[in-house]
Amino acid sequence: MEQATFGGGCFWCTEAVFQNLNGVEKVVSGYTGGRIANPTYKEVCSGLTGHNEVIQVTYDPQVISYAELLEVFWKTHDPTTLNQQGNDVGTQYRSGVYTHNEEQQREAEAYKHKLTEAGAFDKGITTEIVPLQTFYPAENYHQNYYNLNGSQPYCQFVVKSKVDKVKAVFGDKLKKTVA
Repeated sequence: MEQATFGGGCFWCTEAVFQNLNGVEKVVSGYTGGRIANPTYKEVCSGLTGHNEVIQVTYDPQVISYAELLEVFWKTHDPTTLNQQGNDVGTQYRSGVYTHNEEQQREAEAYKHKLTEAGAFDKGITTEIVPLQTFYPAENYHQNYYNLNGSQPYCQFVVKSKVDKVKAVFGDKLKKTVA
């Protein structure tokens, strides 16, 4: 098993996007990139800690590659809005790839370069690609959030649309149990 860490806005959204992919063993919501150890959700939401809401994906590279995870990452959020995803605004919602080794760093940078060269987006990509320093798991109530709280308004209006997009675009990559 290997790990990948991504920040694509609210971690409830990115967790829901990745957890149904075939080959993904586990997705943990958490924080990285900040100035204090063991931050709380409230501290991160203040925007003062420098942390980003991220997910850490544990996956089987024999089933799904890092390149495939990158493809899902790039296609399921807006990497051109600095410190914002939709109505979620603040440094904690920035787009980021937090690499676990040099190969991931090279792959992520190459993918970003390919998208830029192809003019895939109308605006410049703001996604940061940096080595992962420390990952802090978020509080338990943030884990598996969409599956446990899917009827809440934020989940219905924001998270569900991302999950539906993944089902439509990446149906061939989904676990067989996902309808």
